[in-house]
Amino acid sequence: MPDRIAPSAADEGFRKELLSVLPHLRAFARGLSGRPDFADDLVQEAAIKAWTARERYQAGTNMRAWTFAILRNHYLSELRRSRRQTDLDEGVVEKMLVMEADQEGPLHLDDMEAALQKLAPERREAVLLVGASGFSYEEAAEIAGCPIGTMKSRVARARADLARMLDGDQPQQVEVKARKTG
Repeated sequence: MPDRIAPSAADEGFRKELLSVLPHLRAFARGLSGRPDFADDLVQEAAIKAWTARERYQAGTNMRAWTFAILRNHYLSELRRSRRQTDLDEGVVEKMLVMEADQEGPLHLDDMEAALQKLAPERREAVLLVGASGFSYEEAAEIAGCPIGTMKSRVARARADLARMLDGDQPQQVEVKARKTG
């Protein structure tokens, strides 16, 4: 019984490292889902799964990348499950989750969040991993389970899409020119 009360040194180290990534997981989950309540559920499930699989985690490796992959996989599983269980009109759902950008006012964080939610899911995930979470292209590609070139392409296209949505057509034209010369 005392073993259950006093965690091992390895468990305590794992717990501290896991706790340190929770804010990053929540930001990633919120960006993926667009819903704070669902994001909290995703983080909770990812933390439980990480804790349950702690013996498989290799100390000294990238805890953030490992837990982000767990969260991402759980998110995708939840999407597949919800598609099988409901016949919601995706257009209606999109309108519920996306806030219209305010063209008349200054750029707000809400405008960026709304634009992120309008991105294709793969592009949103890529820009969140590389741009918002600070993962390298290599780490993000590993988390998403795709080649590094695909990750770079998704990030570039996501950035161009965001620029177009937030600033008009000019940034997209610049991006197209940059790709032709590069």
